Amino acid sequence: MKPIKAEIIAIGDELLYGQIIDTNSHWISQELDLLGVRVVRRTTVGDNREDILESFAKAEERADLILITGGLGPTQDDLTKPLLAEYFGCGIVENKEAVAAVTSFFQRRGREMTPLNILQGHLPECCTYVPNEVGTAPGMWFERNGTYWMSMPGVPHEMKKLIKDFVIPKLPEIFELPVIAHQVIKTVGIGESWLADLIRDWENALPSHIRLAYLPSLGHVKLRLTGFGTDRKKIEQEIQNQIDLVLPTIESYVYGYNEETLETAIGKLLKKSNKTLALAESCSGGYISHLITSIPGSSAYFQGAVVPYHNQFKEEIIGVKAETLLEFGAVSEQTVIEMATGVKTLFKSNFGLASSGIAGPDGGTEEKPVGTIWIACAGDSFVETKKLRLTQDRMLNIQLTAVAVLNLFRICFSKK
Repeated sequence: MKPIKAEIIAIGDELLYGQIIDTNSHWISQELDLLGVRVVRRTTVGDNREDILESFAKAEERADLILITGGLGPTQDDLTKPLLAEYFGCGIVENKEAVAAVTSFFQRRGREMTPLNILQGHLPECCTYVPNEVGTAPGMWFERNGTYWMSMPGVPHEMKKLIKDFVIPKLPEIFELPVIAHQVIKTVGIGESWLADLIRDWENALPSHIRLAYLPSLGHVKLRLTGFGTDRKKIEQEIQNQIDLVLPTIESYVYGYNEETLETAIGKLLKKSNKTLALAESCSGGYISHLITSIPGSSAYFQGAVVPYHNQFKEEIIGVKAETLLEFGAVSEQTVIEMATGVKTLFKSNFGLASSGIAGPDGGTEEKPVGTIWIACAGDSFVETKKLRLTQDRMLNIQLTAVAVLNLFRICFSKK
């Protein structure tokens, strides 16, 4: 079966300037993936005639389906419609059905029509008019040499309705759609290159219709398995068989699958075991607590947190000894041990987690440079610690510390 290739073109200077984030292309890619259509490229182009025409020409060379968003407003900087007419070599004419729809749209809302608004009902004569029931800019469908084009407004809710009501039902009529299935394995505590070395033999033995992608992010690496075929159940089972093969090799790093987050996985562990957790965060400043409490139902296992940023409150609130701070300093293994055990006692929880370090950009010394972080996990009969050597970037250090603390808890929970 020939793969169906799609390209998405998002038009507008505001996207390139960063004034608006292009969530449209992301959403369209997900919808097409569910249909077995492969998005081979996503292009963002500004409001420039030559650039837009070039993007059209290149997309036509490599894609079977081209979806365009943006540039359909009534003002002079909205170039998509006239440039599509130019590209396809046809004129722009009044489409009576489109003009009637725009007029009705304004009448229903008690708004006055302007000449510019009426022009939104003027379309390239070589396109098929696609009604936009929730806006004023119509969709436009083009066909040429086996390639299909759809131009839509950039307003997300208008675009989504056109995709759902017109594009998705249209695709099975013109393409023989394959099936694409994904499964994502979530790992933490191992870098991408180390993980690749660990599973090299398994990866090399994957069948040709199942592909592996490494998707690294802060402290995590996702392994995405993608299968191609005609029978969804068969592909999904084949992918699961491959996961079962590799899991014994990487199980100690795996915390979840697909959309599951590390904080979700930890919440499940605590809830299932009827255990509770408390936090003492210094350098992470409450960020770990934020992650934990972002999960609905976290009140069942999260007792509370303290952010003792100054040494005085490490002593007064969670009971770190003055002599410990004096002899070893706030950024030390000894201090995070007392923070973790102290907060566990304070909140009467089963586990206590702690972080203390130099997030930066200032405050580092030769002995303890910026990015030096100590973390700890305390249970009823143990305390585990770890020293981190992170970056010069403050926010990055906070985020990486959070991942490390949650992963330390995950490891401790599995051992105890």
